[in-house]
Amino acid sequence: MMTPRDHQAVSVAPESAPAGSFVEGLAAQDFAELSGALAPGACLRALLPSGLWEWAGAEAIADRFAGWFGDTEDFELIEAAVGEVGGRLHLHWRLRLQAQRLGPGWFTVEQQAYADTDDGGRIARLDLLCTGYRPERGHD
Repeated sequence: MMTPRDHQAVSVAPESAPAGSFVEGLAAQDFAELSGALAPGACLRALLPSGLWEWAGAEAIADRFAGWFGDTEDFELIEAAVGEVGGRLHLHWRLRLQAQRLGPGWFTVEQQAYADTDDGGRIARLDLLCTGYRPERGHD
């Protein structure tokens, strides 16, 4: 049985402060804060609509997120959560955005990620799945 979720809620497990900083940085489009949640040698493996991609290094990963979610006319975090599954961090976020590079109107994108942390608690590995930018219908 599925239960409705409050789409305004953002919950962050207290023991996963870097994961919370990562999501908070994304929500604020503060890619320096997002980068600070990553270990210097972090790896991102992402399954995107265009295929499987990989990036290495906190700066390269933050730059990738800035490419996806920076340079927008409007940007909203709709839903986010951080938790744990079998010893791995689980991060989830859904965003709405308008960006000239995407075309007219609003787009929704959702990403799910599982992460491993280093000894300092920063994200060292991030495995991500993305819906791609989905045009919204019936919204201005």
